[in-house]
This record gives sequence, structure tokens and C-alpha cells, in this order.
Amino acid sequence: MTRGARAALVLGAGIGGFVDGIVIHQLLGWHHMLSGWYPDDLHRNMIGDGLFHLLCLLLVLTGVALLNRAGAVPARVLWGGVLAGWGVFNLVEGVVDHLVLGVHHVRTGPHELAYDLAFLVFGAALVVFGRLVARERVVR
Repeated sequence: MTRGARAALVLGAGIGGFVDGIVIHQLLGWHHMLSGWYPDDLHRNMIGDGLFHLLCLLLVLTGVALLNRAGAVPARVLWGGVLAGWGVFNLVEGVVDHLVLGVHHVRTGPHELAYDLAFLVFGAALVVFGRLVARERVVR
């Protein structure tokens, strides 16, 4: 894997985390970072969300710094890596936080497991699609 591809993966993981936090935590209000452990403590959940967003910011900044050091990165590698990185974020966060630790679920309540599994399927699809975008095209 090239330096540019690694940088794009890190950048994508940070962007994927931001999309998750902004859309699911803030806009839809389905959960907060620690809502599985502290369902009635909004203050603690807001701190958890803030720390989560800080981690996402650090991933994005690290990805940008790595891209800067990588030199020219083909657009297909950049965008494919960003999509794959977002997918990796979903897979890791979904397995660790949703299924193993129970820190939170995508959407608590009826069909909770279905939402968690759909999150993982979406993550896997992003990884596959990102890899397809990033790979070299063979011209005949």
C-alpha cells in the first residue's frame, strides 16, 4: 500500500467519524457516544461526543499531514481510500462500540440489532466500493 493510500484511509476514517457524529448523534439524535452506558446523563454523553469529535479531528489532521508528505496522489486513490477508510471506521466502531462494549447502538429500541448490522453492512460496502474506485484501471 502506498503512502498516499494510507493517508487517504486515515483521512476517510476521520471523515466517516464526523459523518457518524454529525448525522446520527446530532441531526437524528438516535444516540450519543455513551448513551448505552449512561442513558440519562446528557452532560456525560455530550462530553463523550466531544471527545469522539476530537478524535475524528485528529484523524483528519493526521490524514492531511500524511497526504502532504505523500506527494501527488491520484484522485482515484484519494477518493477510493477515503471511502474505504470511512468503511473501516464503521466496521471497527460498529463491532467494538455497538456489539462488544455496548457503549451505544445506532438506534436504541425496536430493531436495535438490525440497525447495528445495517451499519456494519454499509461499512463493508464502503470498503469494497472504495477498493474498486482506488484500483488501477487496465487499458487495452
